[in-house]
This record gives sequence, structure tokens and C-alpha cells, in this order.
Amino acid sequence: MTVDKESRCAVLGYGSWATAIVKTLTVNHQHVNWLVLNDDILKSLEERSHNVKYLPWCYIDRDYITPSKDINEVVRGVDVVFLAMPSAFLTKFLEPLKESLADKIVVSAVKGIIPGDYLTIVEHMNRYYDVPMKNLVVVTGPSHAEEVGQCRLSYLTVASEDNTSAERVKELLANDFFRCSISHDVLGVEAAAIMKNVYALAVGIAVGLRYGDNFLAVLISGCANEMNNFLNASVPIENRNINAAAYMGDLLVTCYSPLSRNRRLGTLLGKGCSVKSALNEMTMVAEGYYAAECIRRSSMHTGVEMPIADMVWEVLYNNASARDAMLALTKILK
Repeated sequence: MTVDKESRCAVLGYGSWATAIVKTLTVNHQHVNWLVLNDDILKSLEERSHNVKYLPWCYIDRDYITPSKDINEVVRGVDVVFLAMPSAFLTKFLEPLKESLADKIVVSAVKGIIPGDYLTIVEHMNRYYDVPMKNLVVVTGPSHAEEVGQCRLSYLTVASEDNTSAERVKELLANDFFRCSISHDVLGVEAAAIMKNVYALAVGIAVGLRYGDNFLAVLISGCANEMNNFLNASVPIENRNINAAAYMGDLLVTCYSPLSRNRRLGTLLGKGCSVKSALNEMTMVAEGYYAAECIRRSSMHTGVEMPIADMVWEVLYNNASARDAMLALTKILK
């Protein structure tokens, strides 16, 4: 079988989710220019077809990848660029970029917010890199990198204002184990992907405090209601189905799954770890830490009451006791 290099993609990032996306694209016989800034990972990909640090068991066909540390070399000549790094590192990744992204489809697989900027990835790329909204795509949904890397059945939502861009990305990703649907609620699914990380922190705190399944069900129901209220106030559209996979599905998997890094961070906080020590213990970035500050600012601006998100913010940023903050929340949940 010959390698198709006519419709090259680029993937920027080399963590678990980036590796899972590369795996999916290569399984689909798409050639990938891959930005990998870690020398050990570059060597392991070239010599053993594995990312030695992230999903190290996941085989990547070397015939379909061109790894490089040069971002301009990686994006030059491609028509689709996937952003798959933690949101906190996006600006650092893109800092050396000289090639224009304006004529490419730019796909955000980053379920986070730019720290200190308080812009979503789509807003950031539109404002600072002149990528038109019709070329911006968000991929989201309940899709843990570990399961995608194992080619286990997952459902992804591809969101764009432009149907042609959405269909293009769907065509690249869809296969027997990666089912894709299309949405035009770009900012809505992006906001939901940010919020679910905050709510997974809340659930993790409850788990660390040894609350049971009965309470977790009530807590997650409250999270879904809070998310719906926020989306309706800040990104209103007609006929949004909050029960769809991009909203409820992603919320549930992030809150319930032991694979969720945000739930794990919350669990450490619930067990009594300080914020600093809990963050230091994490081997991967928990996007909810940065998202909590953004959601707090946004909820204050819109006037939407968000007691669950506020509880997480109090613990992360206002030195509140996780035990006391959760106990206060239990008195107002219904």
C-alpha cells in the first residue's frame, strides 16, 4: 500500500491526545507532519514507532508520520492543522510560527482556555492568527486518549460554522472505531468542553471526601443543569440538545471515568492535598485548573448563578477548605 501524501495533515503537540489523534489519522492512511519538541519522544518514534512518554503502548506506523521540532516545516504545505497541546502551552508552541495559518483548516482538539487571556482556542486563533471562522473547527466529545489510542469505539463531534470544513475534518477522522457527527454550535461545544473539566474537579473533590454514588448522581445532575444555564445565557442558540454527546456525554465521561485527569486532581484535593502539591503530583495537565478562573469571570459577567463552579474556584484560588466548601454546597443542591 502506498502512502497518501497529497492531503497532508499537521498535528501540533506530542502528549496523549495528540498521540491518539495521530494514531487515528495514520490508521486512516493519512500522512501526518507531527510537531514533537521532545528529543526522547522523537527518538522513540523514529526507532520504535512508539511515543515513549505518552501512550507508550500505542503503535504508530512510521510510514505515515514525519516528526519534526520545526513548526514552520511541520505546517508548510499542509491543508489541515490539528492543535492538540494543553491550552497553557499553546502560545509557547506557536511562538516560532512564521508560516500563515489563514488559508488552512485549523482544528482545535484543545479542551481548554488560554490562561490569562480568557479566550477560547477558536477565539484566540481567529483574533491573533487571522484564521477565518469558516476555517476553524472544534473536535470534542467523550473521547479519552487512552481508549482512542486502543482503537476502542468513541464518538466525536466536529463543530464548525462552515459545513465544508466540518466535512473535511470528519472525513479525515471517521472510521469504524471513531464515529463523527457534525455540529454548528462551535462556541457552545467549546464552552461545554471547558466547563466539564471544572465539574470533573468538583466530582473528584467529592470522591476524595468519600461521598457516595447517590450524592455523585445529584452533583453531576446539578453540573448538567448549571452548564445548560450558562450556555443558554452566554452562547444562546435555538434547538441546542444538552443531552447530546458533545455536552452531556463529555461531562459524564470526564466526571465518572478514572482516566479523567481533572477528576484525579479533584480527588487529591478532596483527600487533603494542597493545590500546589496536587498539581505537582499530576503527570499531565488538568485543564480544569485554568478553566475554573475563566468560568468564574464569565459567570460573574453574565450573572448566571453557578454554585458548583464557584465551589471549585474557591478551593483552587481562594484557599477554601475542600471539606467545608463541599459541605456548604450539599446544603443548596436539590
